[in-house]
Amino acid sequence: MWHDVRMLNAITNALLGLLALSLVAAGFWWIAQRPMFTLKLIRVEGVSATQLRRVNASTVRNTALPRIKGNFFSVNLDAVRQAFEAVPWVRKATVRREWPNQLIVTIEEHQPLGTWGEDGRLLSAKGDVFTANLAEAEEDGELPEFAGPEGSEKEVVARYRELQDWFTPIRVAPESVQLSRRYAWTVKLDNGISVELGREQSSTTLKERVDRLISVYPQLVAQLQDRIESVDMRYPNGLALKAHGLALGLDGKKR
Repeated sequence: MWHDVRMLNAITNALLGLLALSLVAAGFWWIAQRPMFTLKLIRVEGVSATQLRRVNASTVRNTALPRIKGNFFSVNLDAVRQAFEAVPWVRKATVRREWPNQLIVTIEEHQPLGTWGEDGRLLSAKGDVFTANLAEAEEDGELPEFAGPEGSEKEVVARYRELQDWFTPIRVAPESVQLSRRYAWTVKLDNGISVELGREQSSTTLKERVDRLISVYPQLVAQLQDRIESVDMRYPNGLALKAHGLALGLDGKKR
């Protein structure tokens, strides 16, 4: 082998190449450790330059910053993203480097729509369940209440939007929407009336039941004023009504 000049040249060139790569890597490592690349600023901003309302500096400092390790080159951007997404009110975070010693974190906040279940969690306008301070969520007023089986959150939000539209003609709005484990719907209106809508047998079932209630609502209110407690719309062609001091069935008789 030692008499094969071509092979010796190939081995020499390979060793020189490895040496050159090692020197470049060592040089890069040395440069990367210079103080100028120590992270000096982590700028946090809202999506599309919107102002962040609930994510504040003290929360970020206590929750996210202790989990960030490394400098401009060595910091793990995915770990930084996860650290910020652990901060209350953060729905999604994206992170990018800005030369030579900054990180830019863009945050999308949760927009609270209501409470979810009985364990103090919140439901966002996009159907995400999250945990945050209820008092902060209700700064603009008391939130509607929602409940349903696990995985039904987005369906409940969509139904709530529909119910808002459906009840507009009688100037009432849903303040509570519940989907039972048997997938039966109950809505409580902001006038205190609870409405049993039942299960969705077809794509039009619930809308038809709401329309039927709306058609008789003026007469019910005229006769019973604010005494109505609940209305059961699960009957094919009628309803059952409970009011303070009486109950009316399909035939309209007291019972």
